[in-house]
Amino acid sequence: MSQKLDILIFGAHADDAEIGMAGTIYKHTSAGASVGICDLTAAEMSSNGTVELRKQEADKAAQVLGLSVRSNLGLPDRGLFVTPENIEKITAEIRKYSPSIVFAPYWEDRHPDHIACSKLVEEAVFNAKLRRYMPDQPAVKVDELYFYFINDLGQTDLVVDVSANYEMKEEALSCYRSQFVKTDHNSVSTPLTEGYIERVRARDSLLGQRKLISYAEGFATKTPHMVHLFISKEA
Repeated sequence: MSQKLDILIFGAHADDAEIGMAGTIYKHTSAGASVGICDLTAAEMSSNGTVELRKQEADKAAQVLGLSVRSNLGLPDRGLFVTPENIEKITAEIRKYSPSIVFAPYWEDRHPDHIACSKLVEEAVFNAKLRRYMPDQPAVKVDELYFYFINDLGQTDLVVDVSANYEMKEEALSCYRSQFVKTDHNSVSTPLTEGYIERVRARDSLLGQRKLISYAEGFATKTPHMVHLFISKEA
């Protein structure tokens, strides 16, 4: 029987989740929560690095962040279309780990695979609770689905203070040297090699500024949060 996770995060490629929410991940794992990442592809279309190297980098980042599990569905990079087959594979992953909370990339981004991943996960979260969909696996109801930002900021409904955890976010990102550093003459310039981590840091700093904290990671949701009382004066 698979380990139940508190949080399961989906990304199109290894490093997506770290860019968007590595500080939040480490904040939760260091508090004892079980967190997993599922990368949908092996990032075989990336301009720099290799599939083998990316796997090594992803495993190293997983150790830094204290993940309980990191999986890869092996879906085709730049082939993340909303098909029944792709939805089924992601649904099976959700049912395998029965997470309370699922995260996916924000639904608007410059990279089409991030947008596709967002939609696929949203479809899978819905299907996971249907007992007559893939009936050979027990249905799973996810409590909350949140969306994290990769390249572009959108509506920010929630922020998490990651000031005390930001060093670990940067350490996790540094694991992906093949993506963020031009390592040799075979490397080519991409948006990731041109000060990308510095821009992520600036974004997280700007989000933190809105709450007068050093660094924050932002999230969006499509469902409202229930508030019982805005102010309680009970003794």
